[in-house]
Amino acid sequence: MFKTNTYFDNKVVSIAFENEEGTATVGVMAPGAYTFNTTSVEYMTVVSGEMKVKQKRETIWKTYEVFETFKVEANTSFDVKVTKDTSYKCIYK
Repeated sequence: MFKTNTYFDNKVVSIAFENEEGTATVGVMAPGAYTFNTTSVEYMTVVSGEMKVKQKRETIWKTYEVFETFKVEANTSFDVKVTKDTSYKCIYK
């Protein structure tokens, strides 16, 4: 079954599900800046819009556009900035 999660005063909404890739979420982010914490390795793919991402130990922001994927290690955090409604898919390993 699906599980809906909301974060940051409903500015980030995701739906969790299981598939052949494992645990996954699909979601949307309203314009804003967000910090996410991880407990497992995450592979995040931008579906629409774009994300500016800065991982915990990095000093520069990287921009990810439609169909680009970035990896975040387990037990860390990463910052995201979006300037327009943006959707994503995240696979947890």
